[in-house]
Amino acid sequence: MRAATLRRLIVLALLVLWELLPRSGLVAELFLPPLSKTLVAGWTDAAEYGHALAVTLYEVAIAMVIACGGGILLGAVIGSLRTPRILLMPMVSSLYAVPLVILYPVFTVWLGIGSESKIAFAAIYGLLPTMLSTAAGIQTIDPQLVMAARSMGATPSQRLLRVIIPAAIPTVLSGLRVGGALVIVGVVVSEMLISSAGIGFLISRYRTVLDSPHVFAGVLLVLAITIAFSAGVRWIERKAAIWQTGTRAGQDADEEIARGRLQPAT
Repeated sequence: MRAATLRRLIVLALLVLWELLPRSGLVAELFLPPLSKTLVAGWTDAAEYGHALAVTLYEVAIAMVIACGGGILLGAVIGSLRTPRILLMPMVSSLYAVPLVILYPVFTVWLGIGSESKIAFAAIYGLLPTMLSTAAGIQTIDPQLVMAARSMGATPSQRLLRVIIPAAIPTVLSGLRVGGALVIVGVVVSEMLISSAGIGFLISRYRTVLDSPHVFAGVLLVLAITIAFSAGVRWIERKAAIWQTGTRAGQDADEEIARGRLQPAT
């Protein structure tokens, strides 16, 4: 049986259990409402959930650009320059070990309880792992690639954008996946803590009145956002497979392309 088929069967089995376990009384509906009731609750208040989803997606999109874009660029700069790497990497690694959620009250004091504080918190939450992963990936690059680009007259910015980042694309994408997921978590958690809009706010509001179907309807929307982001990263990985030559990931991608499973980027 193919892995994709097995995964679909597992998901289908989980959905069936979600429906049957509460209805059979094995699980209290307060803790896990049936899937059908969850879907009905979300459909009944679709306008409310649609507005909340738009707010959350807006905050996630801006925070994602800051966290992932900034994290990749900062990680590439720090990883490719010896002095910043020696000075900053230990500090950033130590900061990443701190549970950053404790800093959210500080962001609310500085920026208020609107979208600005959620975006700032989520951006910082996702930036650190993206930057660390990118900087670590830079260390695996063959130095001869950089030397060849320098010998051909490439400027520092050209070496960074056309040699260093593409050569480190496997670890860059790994950092992108982790950082982006943390951005989504950061936005939803901050909305649950202090907010008046967004999916996290709806989850927290319905939780206080013990309305489990509406709570899980919000959870499903968060899950949908996460799945969509993961699918987007996989699409980028397929497009970037042609850049991964010279690494184990690149060799595997080349073999996949040779078999016709992947289409090389044009």
